[in-house]
Amino acid sequence: MNSLILTILGIAMMLAGYALYSAFLGRKIFALNANYTTPAHTLEDGVDYVPTNKYVLWGHHFTSVAGAAPIVGPAIAVIWGWLPAFLWVTIGTVFIAGMHDLGALWASVRHKGQSIGTLSGRYIGARGRNLFLVVIFLLLLMVNAAFAVVISKLLVSTPTAVIPTWGAIIVALLIGQAIYRLNWNLPLVSIVGVIALYSLMVIGDKYPIVLPDNIAGLTPGAVWIITLFIYAGIASLLPVWVLLQPRDYINGLQLFVGLIILYGSVLVTSPTLVAPVINHNMPDGAPSMVPLLFVTIACGAISGFHGMVSSGTSSKQINNEQDTRFVGYFGAVGEGLLALGAIIATTAGFKTLAQWQEIYNAFGQGGVKAFVAGGSTLINEGLGIPASLSSTILATMAVLFAATTMDTGVRLQRLVVQEIGDIAGVKITPIAATIIVLAVALGLTFSAGGDGSGGMLIWPLFGTTNQLMAALTLSIICVILARLGRNYLVAIIPLIFVLIMSFWALIVQLKGFYNDSNWLLLTLDIIILIAAVWVTIEAASALSKAKNNPITQEEFDGDNLNTTPVSA
Repeated sequence: MNSLILTILGIAMMLAGYALYSAFLGRKIFALNANYTTPAHTLEDGVDYVPTNKYVLWGHHFTSVAGAAPIVGPAIAVIWGWLPAFLWVTIGTVFIAGMHDLGALWASVRHKGQSIGTLSGRYIGARGRNLFLVVIFLLLLMVNAAFAVVISKLLVSTPTAVIPTWGAIIVALLIGQAIYRLNWNLPLVSIVGVIALYSLMVIGDKYPIVLPDNIAGLTPGAVWIITLFIYAGIASLLPVWVLLQPRDYINGLQLFVGLIILYGSVLVTSPTLVAPVINHNMPDGAPSMVPLLFVTIACGAISGFHGMVSSGTSSKQINNEQDTRFVGYFGAVGEGLLALGAIIATTAGFKTLAQWQEIYNAFGQGGVKAFVAGGSTLINEGLGIPASLSSTILATMAVLFAATTMDTGVRLQRLVVQEIGDIAGVKITPIAATIIVLAVALGLTFSAGGDGSGGMLIWPLFGTTNQLMAALTLSIICVILARLGRNYLVAIIPLIFVLIMSFWALIVQLKGFYNDSNWLLLTLDIIILIAAVWVTIEAASALSKAKNNPITQEEFDGDNLNTTPVSA
C-alpha cells in the first residue's frame, strides 16, 4: 500500500475528531464555561499556578505527555503488521485519548487544580486514593528511570544530538524571559526560537560531542543519566514559566516542524509500506497481538500518564476553561500524529520486506533506532537533507521529548511525595520531596550496575500500568459525570475496553515473569494487579452511588470554589 494514502487518512481522521467530537464533548458532556474562574487565577502563585496563553500551554502539555513513548510503542507494535497499529492509534486518539485527556484536565480545573490522585479520594474514597497513589508513584518511577536511560543511550549513539539537546535549555530560558518579562510578540519569539533550535541541530551535526569511555569510573551513559537527573531535579523546583513552559512550547513547535519534514518527505516520495498489513510470520516466542498491542502502544492511543500531567501541571495553568479543549484534546491529537509518523517511518522507511525483517527479527525490536533509521531515509530521499543531519533531527526530536517528559515526571512525582506526606501528617518541603524522588530513581537506575541499566528493570510493566492508570482516571470522570446527571457512556465504554485489555495483559505478563523466575517484576505485577482490582471495585461502587445521588451544576460549582491550593 502507498504510505501517502495511509498518512492522509490518518491525519484526516484525527483532525475530524478534534473539529467534531471534541466540540461535542466540550459543549454537551463537559459544558465548558468561558465565565468560570480557573484556579490559575484564583490560586495564582507565580510558581505552579500561572495563567498561560493556550498555545504556550499546549506546547507544555503536548511535549510533557509525548516523550519517547509514542515513538517507541508504535515502532515496536508494527511487528504485528501496520494495520493493527494504525487502527489503534487513529481510533484510540479520536474516541479514547482525546476524551480522557480533556476529561482529566476539566475535572482538575473544576477542583482547584487537584491531582487525579486527590480526586480519587474525593470521588472513590480514602482506600481508593491510597491505592491509586501506589500506582501513580510506580508509574512515574518507571517513566523517570527508563526515559533517563533512553536519553543517555541516544546521546551516546548519536553524539550529534548533544549540542541541540542541552542548547535547547538555553533557548527555553531566553524564551521564558522574552514572553513573561519583556512581553515580546509570541509569533516572533516562536519563529526565532525554532530557527535557533534547528541551527543548534546543524551545529551539533558538525560538532558531535563524545564523552571519554571512563569518567571517574563511570561510563558515558552513566554520566549522562546522573546529569539528566540533576537537571530534572532543578527544573522541577523552578517556576513553570522560567523553564518548563517555554522549553515544552518550543519543543512542541520543533516537533511540528519535524513532522512537516517527515510527512513532506512522504508526500514527495510516496513510498510503499514494505511491512505486512498483518504479520502472519511472527518471530518465535512473540506474544499474541491481543491484548499486548493495546498496552505496547499506550502513548499515541491512550495513556494514563496524560491524566497525571493534565491534573498535575496543565490544570494549574489554564487561563480560560474553554482552553481545555485545545490543550487537552488537541494535545492528544498531536501525540497521535507523532505515533502515526512513527508507523510510517518504520514501515515505509525500508527498501524491502527482507530489510524490514532484519530489524524486526524478534519481539521488542525496532523502537527509536528503527524510527531514526527509517525516518532519516525518507527525509534524505524526499527532501535531499543529508543522511547525517536527518538522523540528528530525528534523534534530537526523540531526546527532547523524552527530556521534557522527565522534567514534568520529576515535578509530578515530587507533588505525589508531598501528597503522601500530607496524608501521613508529615510536611515535606519541595526540596526534600525532590531529593526523595531523585534518590529512589537513581537507586533503581543503578541497581543493576554502574551502567545505569537498572532503569529498564521495571519498564516491562509500563504499558499495563500506564493503561490501568488511564482506566482508573476514566472511572473518576465517569463518577463526576454521573453525579452531574450527564451522559457518561463516552467515558465508560473506553473504560471497560481499556480495563479488560490491561487486566488481561497483566495476567499474561504474570505468567511470563513466573516462567522466567523474575521475582521482582512478578511481585510488582501482583501489587499493581491487587491495587487496580481494589480501586476498580471501589470505583464501581462509587459510580452506583453517584447515579442515585445526582447534584445540580450550581451545587457542583459551589462545592468546588477555588479557595485553598493543593501542596505545591
